[in-house]
Amino acid sequence: MALETQIGHVVKDVLSLDSLNDAFVGYIVPSPDNDEYIRKQALDHLRQILSSQTAPENLELAVRILVTHSFTQVNPQRAQLLLSLLERLVENSIVPAKLVCEVILMSDKLTYKNCSLWCLSFQLIRRIIGGVDYKGVRDTLKLLFDCLQSIPAVTNVTALQQIEAVEDVMAYIFDRNTCLLPSYFIVTEIMKLFPEGKNWPHWRVGKMFSDFVESFKPTARMVTLAGLNNLLPVVGYAVQSGNVWKLEPSTLRFPIRGSLPYDRDVYEAQTALVRYVLEQPYSRDMICNMMGISKQQKQRSAVLEEQFVSLIVSAMEKMETDADAVMPLWKTLSSNLVFFFFFQFISFSHMVTSILTKLAGKCVRKGRDQLMWVLLQYISVSLQKQPISDFLPVLRLYDQLYPERDVLAIPDITSPNCVQQMAAACIWMLLLNKKVQASDSTKLSRSLPNALKAQIEFLQQNLRQQNLSVADYRVAVLCNAYGQQTELFPIPMGVLLENTFKQHQSVQMPGPQNCLAEGPATPLPVALLDSLTVHTKLSFINQITMHIYQLSNSKSLMAVSPSLVETYSRLLVYTEVETMGIKVFIGQLLPTVFKHHAWGILSTLLEMFAYRTYHIPAHYRVQLLSNLHSMAAIPQTNQAQFHLSVENTALRLITGLGSAEVQPVLSRYLSEPKTINLCAESEELNRALVLTLARSMHITGMANLSGSWCTDILTTIMNSTPHSWSSHTLHCFPSILAEFFQKYNIPKENKQQLKRTAEHEYQKWKTMNNENDIINHFSHQSTPPFFLCILWKIILENDGMSPIAYRVLERIGPRGLATHLRMFCDYLVFECATSTGQQVNKNIDALNDLIWKCNVVTLDRFILCLALRSFEGDEAQVCFLVIRLLITRPVEFRNRVNDYVKENSPDHWKQSSWHEKQLLYHSKYPERFWMSDLSSGQPPYLPVYFSNVCLRFLPILDLVVHRFLELPPVQSKSLEAILDCLGGLYKFHDRPVTFLYNMLHYYERKLKDRPSLKKKLLATIYGQERSENSEQCYVTDPYIQYMQGPLEDIEWTPELDYYCHLIERLVNIMTSQSTITSIKPGMSESKHVSPVDLNMYLVIYLHVSPVDLNVGEYFSRVSRVFSTLPAHFHTFHLLI
Repeated sequence: MALETQIGHVVKDVLSLDSLNDAFVGYIVPSPDNDEYIRKQALDHLRQILSSQTAPENLELAVRILVTHSFTQVNPQRAQLLLSLLERLVENSIVPAKLVCEVILMSDKLTYKNCSLWCLSFQLIRRIIGGVDYKGVRDTLKLLFDCLQSIPAVTNVTALQQIEAVEDVMAYIFDRNTCLLPSYFIVTEIMKLFPEGKNWPHWRVGKMFSDFVESFKPTARMVTLAGLNNLLPVVGYAVQSGNVWKLEPSTLRFPIRGSLPYDRDVYEAQTALVRYVLEQPYSRDMICNMMGISKQQKQRSAVLEEQFVSLIVSAMEKMETDADAVMPLWKTLSSNLVFFFFFQFISFSHMVTSILTKLAGKCVRKGRDQLMWVLLQYISVSLQKQPISDFLPVLRLYDQLYPERDVLAIPDITSPNCVQQMAAACIWMLLLNKKVQASDSTKLSRSLPNALKAQIEFLQQNLRQQNLSVADYRVAVLCNAYGQQTELFPIPMGVLLENTFKQHQSVQMPGPQNCLAEGPATPLPVALLDSLTVHTKLSFINQITMHIYQLSNSKSLMAVSPSLVETYSRLLVYTEVETMGIKVFIGQLLPTVFKHHAWGILSTLLEMFAYRTYHIPAHYRVQLLSNLHSMAAIPQTNQAQFHLSVENTALRLITGLGSAEVQPVLSRYLSEPKTINLCAESEELNRALVLTLARSMHITGMANLSGSWCTDILTTIMNSTPHSWSSHTLHCFPSILAEFFQKYNIPKENKQQLKRTAEHEYQKWKTMNNENDIINHFSHQSTPPFFLCILWKIILENDGMSPIAYRVLERIGPRGLATHLRMFCDYLVFECATSTGQQVNKNIDALNDLIWKCNVVTLDRFILCLALRSFEGDEAQVCFLVIRLLITRPVEFRNRVNDYVKENSPDHWKQSSWHEKQLLYHSKYPERFWMSDLSSGQPPYLPVYFSNVCLRFLPILDLVVHRFLELPPVQSKSLEAILDCLGGLYKFHDRPVTFLYNMLHYYERKLKDRPSLKKKLLATIYGQERSENSEQCYVTDPYIQYMQGPLEDIEWTPELDYYCHLIERLVNIMTSQSTITSIKPGMSESKHVSPVDLNMYLVIYLHVSPVDLNVGEYFSRVSRVFSTLPAHFHTFHLLI
């Protein structure tokens, strides 16, 4: 018998008995026991029927049949009877509750217009839904929402009973105490059905929905940054690898994770954020990271294109009122646009068309030259690769921006602005040349604009002149206009090359008389290089690299022209030429020169990178560092001067890594171990890397996270150069690093044994007579590394240095001498620790002679090694006493520093006579190396362009300051003495603001009770910068007055106005209302400030505040002051 028939018989029997009772209602007394018997009988029959059905679909069919019979009853009591049977089946576990709920809710006969049946159904669901698992409840909730939506939101009070029935079920599910369904699933379904609180159902349940959603508002705020839409990243310092600034590429909205009731501003497109980042120099990598776009994809981003258009139109409008304030923005846009055009993230033709649309009807003429200059950059480099149709929209700009009937005057060719004023004419000449060579049928259907006729004639006439020079900007304009004409472009380009290197000239270099270089010595000015298009810069760089290739291959004894070196370094900092610039420099030029063993040229290139290139992306710097480590392992590089150059460049690269850059670039060591080489020999470089890791982990907050990403790096370092750290240094390390190094038990040198061994080797030196035996013994690897100890004792006992000593040093080599230097540092500290005061002075004098008279070791290498040695207790105090005495007591180094600071300016990009000044300085203070005087067969002296002991000492001075801060406060006076002696060097520091910020942040616990020392540090480091930029002051006047007061005067409690003015300065920078100069692309941080610098200074103000409170009381006071600012300062809302 069919299942439907069997169930139909049961239903008929139940309902027939009920009909009989109805017929004789006046004669039969109702019996509850009888009704219960009837239901039990029906339940037994249904159990027998359903027990024989094994297939799940048959069970579902049976429930659907019962539901259908229930819904077809006209009498509500009969429907209730059948529904009660369903409830009994659920209670007896014959059918699952989920199945009953779903069949009821999915029935097409369930309608709110049938009030009784609707209410009975939802009352049944309310009673049985407690037996459904959470997944089933979620499915049932979706069906409940569908049923609820069948009730019109504006229905009248007649449907209130039906709505209350549904509300009762939902309230039961929504109740967190019933634990039917995780509340997050509920709010997810509500947010999907009613996104952003729109289209709520009937008001009776709408309030319940909104209240439930509102209860998740705190959760939503917990998983988002408070006020994220009002925060701005610090470009170049923000952690770009994180997800804080991630945006959806198509909408520019913050990515929404999960369906939560986020604040409305989270859903808004972050156009202001994107524009802010695009306005900052060196922001392109951050934009790519924010939007998740990759160079490999080359997919157009319409929203990014729209932001560039908005920035350009805004800049055009601002040019009408304040042209000078907008010039930095034009330079940044020019650089960024070339990159995004080149990788096809934005379309040139689409962008120009959008600019035309937005400029329609606007009279903005003052910015037209800048706009044409920006467009010329891309046109110059891509014209031959793209069809001319891509550039035709530019012609419509001529109609809109150059409508004059009068001919424009020829600009002043001696002014750098002339290249922008003639940019439109240059574009026309490029397009005209493209028309002749174009293979497509597209034609320039325009005649020459009347306004440009005189400029076009000027270009044609000047190309035929024979007396072109770089004294004006004529050459730059001709290069820009004829860059695509192979027969004409070499004429102006040849003038640039002639002023960069001349093989028939020679100039004297620092060092011996036979150290000569090609001429000329005067580099091309930065203003002239700024006036060149991207195509011209690329061609210029290509010619320079080809010339360097030829020199390295020819084994010429002539060094590279000083003009070429300085000009090349100035060209490398332009980000728009990165492909042919820094990428070729590191990936091709350096390996090729190294392959040809052109050590002089290679040393020159390393000097360029160390002293002249700024704002280079971190992955390039780490790539170069890895290459340097590989170079250092080659036997041919074991030459004193070259080894010093390699180690100095590596040290600058390591200490120059930004805190936010360390983890992203070094974590590649785990995934790509072959791309990053760690130093295998230099303990000092590895120690510097560990200190950089510690600083990065502390400042970025990674110290509180897992340190697994750096464990392999640290393990490799310890396997290559095992070493230990002093307890006062470990105390400042993040706990992860401290615990790692505490696991290694590095054996300590027995100082008495060390002294006995040194004496034994010294006696051997005095008693051995055979010269070959002396050289073989003291240079052999098995001999204890005490030769520097021997030389020091020779000087201490007033014995002269013999030529044999230099031959031993030559045999040992600079790489092997590093081991002798570490042993000598340990021996010297022990000797001084056990000597009287007078003897200590003699020890220092002998050491000074070893450095400056005998040229055995340079001061910077010795101080670096000594400052990084691991000493404890009194020996640590003696170690830094030796450093202080060696720096402050002898006159050799002090005189060099004083004269260098007095005679030189850090603004080298403004100078044309740097080489002459460098030559004079080296002639007065020549740098000698220990193999240069008495040894035979010495390689030729390598040319020096920028380096000297003062500049080499700067990164070491940073490390010395840090090491002093780790010691007890008793050493503060020693540090102050060193700062008084060498503080002037900080005006040549390329990152003084970052260095000061990192130091105050990392050593906050050490400095919190030393206000006078904090004052000294800021006055020394910032004071040097202020002396060079007196016209611009980045520290408030009250704080300048405080710094200029006596060092002991630390009593100063700022008033509320001080903090108001501080916040006002920060807000003005963020809203571009400040007159403080922004960072000039390619220049060091020391001369230009940006929003990040002022942000750092704000933190520095708080760190170096002279208020004599403990740190908790101080920040409590600051927080109270800031809490009162909104009432006194109307722009404070921009920060919160």
